Amino acid sequence: MPVTTALVATPEEMHALGKRLGAQLRAGDLLVLTGPLGAGKTTLTRGIGEGLQVRGPVTSPTFVLARTHPSLVDGPPLVHVDAYRLSSAGELDDLDIDFAHSVVVVEWGAGMLDGITDAWLDVTIARPEGAVAGELDADETVEERTVTLNAHGSRWSALSIEAA
Repeated sequence: MPVTTALVATPEEMHALGKRLGAQLRAGDLLVLTGPLGAGKTTLTRGIGEGLQVRGPVTSPTFVLARTHPSLVDGPPLVHVDAYRLSSAGELDDLDIDFAHSVVVVEWGAGMLDGITDAWLDVTIARPEGAVAGELDADETVEERTVTLNAHGSRWSALSIEAA
């Protein structure tokens, strides 16, 4: 899959994008989410959880570092990781995550995959300069986000983020 970009105008669209992604994911898949505070990383992950049909609610694992959501339909669990407070791939590995049998979404995980896997999907969410953190979840006017997917490894050749 070449680098793919989507424009996302609302939190509902971010959630829907995550749901479409989640429906295509399988055990062993790893996604690394990058973006500033309030960009929509957790909103996207909620959608991924819905697409995977896991037990929720999917919330930010900031204080527990990692949260596992079991499947409701005999699929893989979703492991949602917040690596903001981690400083290395070794610390991520110390969380003892079952990468092979889970779908793993790591927020703030850029640069922490050394030795963990050779195939992953980088998901970068950018909001306009000057947009306020948390704006994506507010009831006020939201700024459009640009979501860029950059695949590493052949696993991702058939992945699509087009509208369902």
